[in-house]
Amino acid sequence: MAKIKKNLSDSEMLKGWHEQPTFETDVNDEQPVQSVIKVAKKEPAEDINSAFFTPELKEAVGKALLELKLNLYKEGIVDYQVKVSCQGHQVLLTAVPPKAKSPSNQPVHQGGRSKG
Repeated sequence: MAKIKKNLSDSEMLKGWHEQPTFETDVNDEQPVQSVIKVAKKEPAEDINSAFFTPELKEAVGKALLELKLNLYKEGIVDYQVKVSCQGHQVLLTAVPPKAKSPSNQPVHQGGRSKG
């Protein structure tokens, strides 16, 4: 690596250096900025679970789920899970209450000192 020389003028320091044009630096130039090579946008590899959802279908299902959520909220239900089932040629999304944790039959140990 070369040593940095001292007491150089600005033009001597920038000798041989060329800035890449950008939209910020070439505002007043007549020639447009050369565009960067665009990389083709690749969609992530779709997994089998979402391969059947077209953008239109995603939008329709999203709207239906939003409508379901609003209807449940109007009824005062805010804690629910969506159950997915398939019946014949239909896929059904049903709002069900969440599974409550059942109390276990094991004795509960509470902290503290034992007497004895």
